Amino acid sequence: MTNAQLYTIIALCVYAIAMALIGCISYGKSKTLDGFLIGGRNIGAWVTAFAYGTTYFSAVVFVGYAGQHGWNIGLGSIWIGIGNAVLGCLLSWILFANRTRKMTKKLEAKTMPEYFEKRYASKGMKILAAVIIFVFLVPYSAAVYKGLGSLFSAVFPSVETWVWMLIIACLTAVYLVAGGYVATAYTDLIQGIIMIVGVVCLVVAVLSHSVVGGIAGLIENLAAIPKDGKQLTNIFGGSSFKFLCFNIMLTSFGTWGLPQMIGKFYAIKDTAAIKRGTVISTIFCIVIGCGAYLIGSTSRLILGDVLPTGGIDSVIPTVLMDVLSGGTAGIILLAVIMILLLSASMSTLEAVVLTSASAVAVDLIPAVRKKETKPETQMLLTRLLCLVFVACSFIFATQNIPIIVSLMSFSWGVVSGCFIGPYIWGLFSKKITKIGAYAGILSGLLTVGISTLVITLNSGFSVAAAKSPEMGVAAMAISFVIVPLVSAFTKNKDSKRIEEIFACYQED
Repeated sequence: MTNAQLYTIIALCVYAIAMALIGCISYGKSKTLDGFLIGGRNIGAWVTAFAYGTTYFSAVVFVGYAGQHGWNIGLGSIWIGIGNAVLGCLLSWILFANRTRKMTKKLEAKTMPEYFEKRYASKGMKILAAVIIFVFLVPYSAAVYKGLGSLFSAVFPSVETWVWMLIIACLTAVYLVAGGYVATAYTDLIQGIIMIVGVVCLVVAVLSHSVVGGIAGLIENLAAIPKDGKQLTNIFGGSSFKFLCFNIMLTSFGTWGLPQMIGKFYAIKDTAAIKRGTVISTIFCIVIGCGAYLIGSTSRLILGDVLPTGGIDSVIPTVLMDVLSGGTAGIILLAVIMILLLSASMSTLEAVVLTSASAVAVDLIPAVRKKETKPETQMLLTRLLCLVFVACSFIFATQNIPIIVSLMSFSWGVVSGCFIGPYIWGLFSKKITKIGAYAGILSGLLTVGISTLVITLNSGFSVAAAKSPEMGVAAMAISFVIVPLVSAFTKNKDSKRIEEIFACYQED
């Protein structure tokens, strides 16, 4: 066993014990459904801000997005990190956090499907939303598994990737099932601190590499790369400008409709916490997002402009092994980085699992049975379904689907494309109707579904995968436009109920 493997195993064991302890300690606060899903709506600014940021960024950002776009686009890819921080985080908190907290509290909604049901008086919409969440967040989770599994395989080449994915699944299941949202929120705080320290250290290590030579050296050396030098140093992405813009829009505006992101606003305790959380979360996203893409942009230099054997998904793991494999300090930092990426992935995975399990246990099953389900039964179902969802996403991840970014892009595009219109307009406008909301969900679903089918039949799935960012952005835009358009030609039959709902903004 090498020193890198030994230090990584020690760090992994310490981390696993800490996460399990948090899950056990949090068990007492998750005995009610409200406590298990949204922490009793009493989560503070720092915890919520870090929960939002760590859910946003997983190993997929480093291994998939930063690796692929840093290699292909270069320095211009850093704009994705900036867009994520400003549009996906800052603007989201400013526009939606307080309204979401107040309206979901008024409606007593604990999940996105439950919000749709009570806002639009439609049990059918609740069922549809629950099905979409459960089906399409499986690939999202699979992408997280694959990203992290490939990293650990770089340190432990003799161990199969699926073994690491299984360890990740089991560890996530233990503390999530035990402690629910409270456990995930407090582990996110710890994970977030690890992520910030790790990214800062990694940026310093990468920029200090002999072939990079700091920021000035990075620009100069990238420009000297044959054929692609001009492209890699173009701050606006050069020939990839259009592709860059679509990725910024998908990964930034996409958070506006993702239930695992929006759910963080349900749980925050008050307006003062939201103001503090906005600043904290934005700073976190700037550090992590920009740091990840900056690291990715150095990959051509560190790897000698030769793509690794494993393809684009192996770029960042290979960079890490090259930069950090020499000397005791580098090996220790490598262990820290592995825990950083484990933290980033598990925080995303736990949010997705909790969102999907609650969609079925709280929203789908009671609606289909048409009978009132006891809270104790819902609690048990939610815990069991957390295990089921972890298992399903693990199995999906073990299938031979090579492109991590494509899995993430499709999931973001479909889920956010379906929900972004009905969710946002439902917060701001009394004129939005049930039919308009339905039209928004279905239009987002059909945009991605039909586009993928047509492109796959004509040109193959690989071409459709490459177009996933464009399809996702189109789905979000169409959903956002369709909802008020259809609502303008239909009527609300219960205007008194709508007025009562919107009275929440005058309350505190």
